[in-house]
Amino acid sequence: MSGTDFRSLVEDNKKSVYYLALRLTGNHHDAEDLSQETFIKALKAMQDFRQESAVSTWLHKIAVNTYLNSRRKRGFGHLALFGGRDEGPTVVDGRPGPDRRTDASILQQYISAALDQLAPRERSAFVLRFYEDMTVPDIADTMSVAPGTVKSLLFRATRKMRDALRPYHDSVIPT
Repeated sequence: MSGTDFRSLVEDNKKSVYYLALRLTGNHHDAEDLSQETFIKALKAMQDFRQESAVSTWLHKIAVNTYLNSRRKRGFGHLALFGGRDEGPTVVDGRPGPDRRTDASILQQYISAALDQLAPRERSAFVLRFYEDMTVPDIADTMSVAPGTVKSLLFRATRKMRDALRPYHDSVIPT
């Protein structure tokens, strides 16, 4: 792969890799580090890419595996809900103006705290499914696990999230 081709690959995928990294790590600095490491590993492994999946899926796989490996070795921060992404959901109950932003901010804090309770593999599966909108087979490919493992991780993550958010339900969601 030429330098121009690799530059194009980075330009085409840098936002999606960065936002995934931001959701996984929870902060800008670690997300930048994870993104850089992802593209460095991609460059080194380019000759091994068999094009059996989309380049974006392959890059997400590298990012998730790099995150999981870093997390195992030394811890890598926590997962933030919307990761600073401007187009992240902010509607809680349809109210306009500052009330909506305040409610969304409160909800974000509750969800971030609940996400912090997930194991790294559960967190990765949850982020890929519910924030990246990936299918179970794509998540399985990205995480290098069986689809049944993904389903199990998602089941446990969803149950933990529901249990952790139960006390906050009435304070954020109006009846």
